[in-house]
Amino acid sequence: MVIGQKTMFVRTAGCDYRCSWCDSAFTWDGSAKDQIRKLSAQQVWEELQAIGGDRFSHVTISGGNPALLSSIGELVRLLRANGIRTAVETQGSRWQDWLLGIDDVTISPKPPSSGMNTDFAMLDEMIRRLSRSPVESMMQQIMFADDDEENGDLQALHQQVSLKVVIFDEADLDYAEQVHLRYPGIPFYMQTGNPDVLREEDDIAASLLRRYEWLIDQAMERRSFNDARILPQLHTLVWGNKRGV
Repeated sequence: MVIGQKTMFVRTAGCDYRCSWCDSAFTWDGSAKDQIRKLSAQQVWEELQAIGGDRFSHVTISGGNPALLSSIGELVRLLRANGIRTAVETQGSRWQDWLLGIDDVTISPKPPSSGMNTDFAMLDEMIRRLSRSPVESMMQQIMFADDDEENGDLQALHQQVSLKVVIFDEADLDYAEQVHLRYPGIPFYMQTGNPDVLREEDDIAASLLRRYEWLIDQAMERRSFNDARILPQLHTLVWGNKRGV
């Protein structure tokens, strides 16, 4: 949804999934445990400033699964107070109230190739909470402000919500079709998967572009994807499997 957006990343450790092709398994498999730091919201903000200076106005919170952490709400409030828009990507398995304060929310349920099973009852509830009408959102914001000053600034004024499914094969395409038809009112994206997450070479762009062409061809053949957006995995095209870019 925000492809091409200039952004800073805050990556959280820990995940309730174990996707077979995860490109960030170091956040939960113990291989990078020495690199994990416990930081307060203020410390995260100070580090963002130290790295990015005044050259950013958007922060993406990713993981792992950042929705495991209720304390992210403090960071979201701090970023907003400093004029920073926020984005998050999560698989839709856990709810946190701070999600209401995120400007750009991407829910990315995992397809069969991941080896994970989707809890559609939980996903239904998350989509319901995140896709209220503008009038409902305004009323909830007023209620928050009346009832709880701390939560009064949680509601994003112009929140955008989308669904994204990563595609590796035809079973994933069928799953993506199921998700899209289940939530027809939510902007829907499909993205090519990267099967070479352990490959050290930087140049994997050629194989990713072939997969992207395949995905485009497949989407062209299905009427249900007429209003879907088909994306490459942009950062892997540019940087391969490098971290910290």
